Amino acid sequence: EVQLVESGGGLVQPGGSLRLSCAASGFTFRNYDVTWVRQAPGKGPEWVSGIAAGGGYTNYADSVKGRFTISRDNAKNTLYLQMNSLQPEDTAVYYCSATSRSTLERFWGQGTLVTVSS
Repeated sequence: EVQLVESGGGLVQPGGSLRLSCAASGFTFRNYDVTWVRQAPGKGPEWVSGIAAGGGYTNYADSVKGRFTISRDNAKNTLYLQMNSLQPEDTAVYYCSATSRSTLERFWGQGTLVTVSS
């Protein structure tokens, strides 16, 4: 069974940090490009960051560049998102997604809620 399970969300004050994790199972994680996508209350999905299958290429939305860092550990089948200097506008449900380089099949996690508030 294919699974992507996010964790690490929660309530944090403005200026704080969180580290999200996404544990993958049921497929060959190292062959998949992975991304973080978020959805704020009442808004559409927003792509946040992506990392290539081998980890050698990363990119970020302008809204998080310089504050968020994406990484992956293919030995542990896990994706990470280090989020620093969090602001209220970062409040959203954060989803991880994996896309096969060869077949373009795509998997999604169930999401983890990040709330930035004082």
